[in-house]
Amino acid sequence: MSRTRIIIADDESVPRRDLNEMLTALGYLVVGDVGDGESAVNLARKLRPDLVIMDIKMPGMDGIEAASILTSERIAPVLLLTAYGQRDLIDRGAEAGVVGYLMKPFRESDLPPAIEVALARFRDFRAAEKEVEDLSDALETRKLVDRAKGILMDSQGLREADAFRKIQKMSMNTRQPMRKVAEAIILTYEADLPTH
Repeated sequence: MSRTRIIIADDESVPRRDLNEMLTALGYLVVGDVGDGESAVNLARKLRPDLVIMDIKMPGMDGIEAASILTSERIAPVLLLTAYGQRDLIDRGAEAGVVGYLMKPFRESDLPPAIEVALARFRDFRAAEKEVEDLSDALETRKLVDRAKGILMDSQGLREADAFRKIQKMSMNTRQPMRKVAEAIILTYEADLPTH
């Protein structure tokens, strides 16, 4: 099984080095460590890690801003390190799509559960996102097929079941999805409409 690839971002070099050593000792693969949010985003765009662990407070772009970019661009989940339990930071982090928090100071034994939960939450989020995309796609396909059926029923005097079978048969014969066949029927119909 491949090791989890992690980028670390912390503006303080000693905690960054300590975290690197802890993660390596636990069997994780640290693929990069940087001192600010902007560098973390750029490195993550390049390396596509499994997880980014970053401090919440950094100069320039903070951990929450960086997390927001990494989440919106679907690059990697973010686990934030914080010495602050402030509600506003936690709320901002949640809005940015942060998948987990680890309070400083932490022990090496605190890392695996936080990392595994963050990775699992990210996988669940991606699966839910995919499900919504698939449902939306299925709904759009159904609308197009229904419209194409209506066109065939009107223009060729077919019953609904026959119009559906015709679309199905065209789909199989051309090895095209029913959605593509329906779109072609609709486009052909619209192209043949008299223009005013």
